[in-house]
Amino acid sequence: MNIAFQRAVPILEKLEDNGFEAYFVGGAVRDAIIGRDISDVDIATSATPDEVKKIFLKTVDVGIEHGTVLVLFQGEPYEVTTFRAESQYVDFRRPAEVKFIRNLIEDLQRRDFTMNSIALDKHGVAIDPFSGMEAIKLKQIVTVGKADERFTEDALRMMRALRFHSQLNFDIERNTYEALKHNGHLLQHIAVERKLVEFNKLLVGNNRKQALQHLVDTGLYIYLPGLAAKGKHISALEEYDYAGLTLEEMWAFILYGLKLTEPERKIILKSWRMPAKTIKYILSLSEWLHDRFTAHFNKQSLYQAGKQKALSANRIYEIITKQERSSGEALMEQYHHLPIKDRSELQLTGDDLMDWFNKPAGPWIKACIEEVEEAVVYSKVKNTKDSIREWLLRCNQN
Repeated sequence: MNIAFQRAVPILEKLEDNGFEAYFVGGAVRDAIIGRDISDVDIATSATPDEVKKIFLKTVDVGIEHGTVLVLFQGEPYEVTTFRAESQYVDFRRPAEVKFIRNLIEDLQRRDFTMNSIALDKHGVAIDPFSGMEAIKLKQIVTVGKADERFTEDALRMMRALRFHSQLNFDIERNTYEALKHNGHLLQHIAVERKLVEFNKLLVGNNRKQALQHLVDTGLYIYLPGLAAKGKHISALEEYDYAGLTLEEMWAFILYGLKLTEPERKIILKSWRMPAKTIKYILSLSEWLHDRFTAHFNKQSLYQAGKQKALSANRIYEIITKQERSSGEALMEQYHHLPIKDRSELQLTGDDLMDWFNKPAGPWIKACIEEVEEAVVYSKVKNTKDSIREWLLRCNQN
């Protein structure tokens, strides 16, 4: 049994000692069977939240209305959730009512895919009523029960299917795939933020190229922000080898492939309701990518872009132009020899300028600092106060 499960076995044992059933469930079980690294270990139990809280000294109510209590054990947090059944879904995302039950099989039955409906007991023995082990063996994504019903209950499961396809490189079972085509319109009821979480995970999966094509082939792309009219553009990305790109690089790559203007790129990113900081970074990376098509990075552009954006923009550029991928060593050598890497390193302040020229603050200060900054980057003047002062005075005399 995986060491992460072994550490949590005492929690199962304590629940059992108090007369309750308890099992490991969820993605950690699936990933352990596949052989992937696991992170969070989740536990399902027949004990109600109140009963769980009476058994363990340190708990936190993280989702108690849905039966989840966070148990703190030996410095690690574990989500312990009561077996539950769910009533009819009212908004294609959440059940109208959650009912606590004492039956493991009924709890597993409400889950999305068979590979996620496997439980492990404290000895590592699998309880697999819906043939999830077989699906993993066949590398298939199969819904628990009828796919139409599972997707109607929670439309986000359709995005999860493609996300798992990208991450695990599992095929989507035929009936499940057909149900994606029939139920895609239900995604319009799902919050953009939830779709973004799944889409981001899809974009960094090893099988993301095929997952993006399935997004088009099933028609799901129509219900994602800013992509409704971009099916052909998304399909066109298939011709490029973009393995290894980071999430931010993938967004910049996709934005380029969508043939958008700068204002359109900003509108699309905002429509995904990304954090402002993320939007700013991706837009900046996109701008440097477009600039890279005009010219190589020189000292000034390399300084302004910064190491990471310069490397990223150059990497995407090489993918789009189908050049042999470079390691970026030459670019980094050039960056390493820059006299300064950031404005904060510049040995000049606005107070220095006002003192040297005996002038009040104004727009001239910003213009002067930018002029000095460029001169230092191009090694026209040393980055010392004395050298900068002498250079400025000499320039003003001329």
